[in-house]
Amino acid sequence: MTNQLNRRDFLQRSTLAGIGLAGTGTTAFTAPAIAKSGLSKSKINVGVIGTGLRGQGHIDLLLRRDDCEITAICDINQQMIDSSLDLFKSMSKPAPKVIGLGEQDYLQMLDDETLDAVLIATPWRWHSEMAIAAMQAGKYVGMEVCGGFSLDECWQLVNTHEATGSHLFFLENVCYRRDVMAVLNMVRQDLFGELIHLEGGYQHDLRGVKFNDGKTPYDSGVDFGDKGFSEAQWRTHHSIYRNGDLYPTHGVGPLAQYLHINRGNRFLYLTSISSQSRGLHEYIVNHPKGGPQHPNAQIEFRLGDVVTTLIKTSQGQSVLLSHDTNLPRPYSLGFRVQGTKGLWMDVNQSLHIEGKSPAHRWESTKTYFETYDHPLWKKYEPLAEGAGHGGMDWFLINDFVECAKENRVPPFDAYDAATWLAITPLSEQSIAAGSQPMPFPDFTRGRWMHRQMDFAM
Repeated sequence: MTNQLNRRDFLQRSTLAGIGLAGTGTTAFTAPAIAKSGLSKSKINVGVIGTGLRGQGHIDLLLRRDDCEITAICDINQQMIDSSLDLFKSMSKPAPKVIGLGEQDYLQMLDDETLDAVLIATPWRWHSEMAIAAMQAGKYVGMEVCGGFSLDECWQLVNTHEATGSHLFFLENVCYRRDVMAVLNMVRQDLFGELIHLEGGYQHDLRGVKFNDGKTPYDSGVDFGDKGFSEAQWRTHHSIYRNGDLYPTHGVGPLAQYLHINRGNRFLYLTSISSQSRGLHEYIVNHPKGGPQHPNAQIEFRLGDVVTTLIKTSQGQSVLLSHDTNLPRPYSLGFRVQGTKGLWMDVNQSLHIEGKSPAHRWESTKTYFETYDHPLWKKYEPLAEGAGHGGMDWFLINDFVECAKENRVPPFDAYDAATWLAITPLSEQSIAAGSQPMPFPDFTRGRWMHRQMDFAM
């Protein structure tokens, strides 16, 4: 099989964020700049870069608020811009300024001094470049999640934050999932004892997302790239050219809160292993619109169907992450939190607490989750009802807006973004080196020993 696209061209475009920025180095700044004061406002102006399906979800939630106004949007896809403008009309909101269709036109948005905050929901390769430019422009930045392309990219995010004092809010919504926050409450109340081993990941059948008919997003065909629709236009390329944990943060974000990562604990090193790649090829061959003779059946996909990563922490815990997006399976993030007193398993929605559960038997999480439901969910559940991903998107956007209004340090900041994003390039390096251990840089430069937990306190 042969690759349909030029790998060098893809990688050059994917690392565009690093061009002209690599000179910042990994030790260019020794202390963070003092964050700009005076931003605290009762209402802020927000710009949204990237108005695809994810961006439109954010726009919908922002438009429902009285303490912010979306004054500008930017995308290179006119269809997505039009769909976003329909949201403004449906809610009788003032139409935003629409920035042009060029790939660099988002810089025009950043020149707007009336803009307080920027939310970035573009394809992965643009996230860091846009976040860096937005921080340099003095904006409060919300950046959607992905996996990093290089350790240098991760350092650039940290260095830019430290040089400018602008904040980066890494928009990891799973940290706000109701059961995840209930378990956080249980961890903080020592229900599981000392934590020993944790698991999570991204286990989601994305074959119908990576391929479609160019008109609808799910299970409609076997095309991608210029012939694809929505994520199939760009996400599938990563499965062709890369082999690693490409999307680690949904799994590692909540686990990092349980383990106090970058706040009294840190990741030391990881090792990754990849299975063979079969799922995407089989999907194309067996799809009614595909077949063995379809041109895409000749593509060699580098991404292993299951990528497994083990991480060691400075406090001794082990963390297992799984990336599994190419095979038929139900959706699951596969969480497991295990300590000296018991454990919680996401997959079977059960737990076992020594001295409380029947010996050697699982219990349902239902009663425990009702008892340990996080206070924030109890307080804000009516407002979160109907929001995306079971309500957790409301909590995410609410936190983003409230932090931006006060120019407050976000719960998941540039140091967390760099640490979580780094899992991807480190896993790629480990797999390429025969699963050799790869050390994590200390993006906090030692501050992890003194930083305090502040998420959902």
